[in-house]
Amino acid sequence: MKKKLIYSTILTCMMLGACSDDFTEIAPTGALSDEALQNATGVDLKLTAAYSVLDGERINRQGEAVSAGGDNWWTDVIADDAHRGSTDSDNTELFQLETLDWQTGNSWFLGRWSALFGGVNRCNAVLELISQIPDGDFSQQRGEALFLRGYYNFELQKFYGNVPFISVENLTNKEFNQPNPGPIWAQIEADFQEAMSLLSSDVVNGRANSWIAEAFLGKAYLYQEKWDDAFTLLNNVASEGPYSLNPEFVNNFNFAGENSSESMFAIQFVSDDGRSFNGNGAGTLNFPGGGPLGTCCGFYQPTQDLVNIYQTDGTGLPLLNNYYDTDVTSDYGLASFEEDGETPTDFTPFEGPLDPRLDYTVSRRGIDYNGFGLNPGKEWIRAGFTDISGPYLPKKNIYQADEVDANRGTGGWGSDWSGINYNVMRFADVLLMAAEAAVEKSTPDLPLALSYVNQVRERAKSMSYVQNEAGDAAAANYQIEPYGTFATQEFARDAVRFERRLEFGMEGHRLFDLRRWGIAQETINAYIAREAEDISQSNYGRFGTYTEKFDLFPIPINAIDQSGGVLTQNPGY
Repeated sequence: MKKKLIYSTILTCMMLGACSDDFTEIAPTGALSDEALQNATGVDLKLTAAYSVLDGERINRQGEAVSAGGDNWWTDVIADDAHRGSTDSDNTELFQLETLDWQTGNSWFLGRWSALFGGVNRCNAVLELISQIPDGDFSQQRGEALFLRGYYNFELQKFYGNVPFISVENLTNKEFNQPNPGPIWAQIEADFQEAMSLLSSDVVNGRANSWIAEAFLGKAYLYQEKWDDAFTLLNNVASEGPYSLNPEFVNNFNFAGENSSESMFAIQFVSDDGRSFNGNGAGTLNFPGGGPLGTCCGFYQPTQDLVNIYQTDGTGLPLLNNYYDTDVTSDYGLASFEEDGETPTDFTPFEGPLDPRLDYTVSRRGIDYNGFGLNPGKEWIRAGFTDISGPYLPKKNIYQADEVDANRGTGGWGSDWSGINYNVMRFADVLLMAAEAAVEKSTPDLPLALSYVNQVRERAKSMSYVQNEAGDAAAANYQIEPYGTFATQEFARDAVRFERRLEFGMEGHRLFDLRRWGIAQETINAYIAREAEDISQSNYGRFGTYTEKFDLFPIPINAIDQSGGVLTQNPGY
């Protein structure tokens, strides 16, 4: 029809000699012109598009789709929190990441790179559009776009270290091929600072506000060890902001707690009874390989090392420096049932004292699995005993039994796309970052750091505990207490860092914490050696050694090639 219209118009013009040269300029079907978008509706549409790429889903995305999402779960596989999971032969590129056999052409590096620059470009498009509208007050929208650009660039910075900064002017002039001479912290700080000045302080679900911008600026300072600056901002948000801890820890990872008082900045996922593109596609591999819902695919299995950190010392305090001397008992190497397929094999869960957050973070045999009943062990584990995976399953952001209808969505090939929000930042994070800055600032405030850490521990103590099968007692020997004092700066530092792992295990933060603390190399190499012993894996000989170069991901070779050599590779690759 479109071709017929053009040909008819040409014929009429030839006959009458009365048409201008632009008669063939027909707007694409379903597209809006630049002029049509120069209003409040257009700005809101483009701003919504900038938010929408938080989950990594966009047209013309490059690289691995699963690595594009904002939950960063796959980075835990490189650290000491998680195994890649599943069978060693499934998804070779992620297996290479876990075993430190990194190639610059690995599509997992490209997936996140592509998604984040897609977010930067969409933010620039909002800022460009606002600059073209002479009337109206778009301060809030400009602030949100600046915050989002700061966030996307912050993620690029912490992943890749040396990245190009793409400005509004670059977008306008289509000059996307920019060099990457070094960190872009100054631009990130500037975006968060201006966002703070423009944004309202009102809390609106799924949207940025001035408190969130302040917290992220504090986080940017923290990553640069600008401790005094970080403390000023994070302490203000912690003490004066509108957020608070949920009484129940588990409500940070289920439908009931979405957009609650602890949720500061979250990716808003939703599922439906059809194929749901608004669900969490990036987490689709991370359900049990079987299990109560017959899900796929058994990836993202917690490590024995992570499980071991939840041991307590008999007084309710963690084993800061020797948690790995003893193992929490596992059923590794043990079938779920005897040969008759019905009689459970003999297994007794660990009876020593444990932090109760363990059984909301990790699913282990003999303990209730999110209301679906007792985890039977190997029956729900896709990996074999010769795979580098272990005996555990993740529990955070996995459906609760009474919320399946509200949260279970479907993607391609029958995959699960969960509707549970992912908290990019929750208030517990602000408390522990403020505690860290209080410990490290030029005049340390150890009592304040103690107070913030103990708020997090008190919540864990007072929350409801996972129950036994009968529902009349705790499922394990849970013991947790607040610290009495931080006697020295060194002890306080160890306690704050350890608390971050206890609180945020399996939430995609661990690798970046280890890197910014400068201890990734020693920690990960020691973990690899211990984990090989814990699960008796001869395959651990396939692991490389974590060296300094792994503190940054490589710039994807695809991006370097497409830049014509304008982009330069990170050292060591």
